[in-house]
Amino acid sequence: MRDRLLDELAPVPRHEFLVYVMGPYKSTGPDENEALFDLLVTVRDRLRTESGVNAFLAVDPEIPLEEVDAATQSIAFARASNAVVFVLPFDGDNLGVGVEVGSVLEDIYQSDDTNRAERIVLIHEEGVRSAMLGGVTRRWDATVYAYADADELLLRAKEFVGNVVSRESTGDLPRLE
Repeated sequence: MRDRLLDELAPVPRHEFLVYVMGPYKSTGPDENEALFDLLVTVRDRLRTESGVNAFLAVDPEIPLEEVDAATQSIAFARASNAVVFVLPFDGDNLGVGVEVGSVLEDIYQSDDTNRAERIVLIHEEGVRSAMLGGVTRRWDATVYAYADADELLLRAKEFVGNVVSRESTGDLPRLE
């Protein structure tokens, strides 16, 4: 999957550094979640332009659901990525994202790859309450941040991704290639 993503995504300075950006949205047609989708697009685009990493949404590579179902795609994209950024805004259907977060983290937990959880951040808007948020830190040891507005969300995402880039470059985390 990693090679396929690298082939399909537009080049950026750190083309080999994949960042999977996830959140609640519907990928077909205009709907009430357009602002949520736009927020994810902004996070993706700013990571690409300001951090130079190869950030992508699940809809960016042209992989039909008939070929790989959505749940399998999420796990495969997360496995292929150097970092994963889950975004949980207050509005939107976070149930689906919660299921995806749980399945991705459980896949990592079951694989016994202790470094993988260090590559995952869940950034939720202040006011989002979920038992899953506590479980993310207790069960899987992934990072969780809150944000008040889009600027803080972008700052948190860029800081986290920058940290993973730095840790890979110093050898603290193994490089994914």
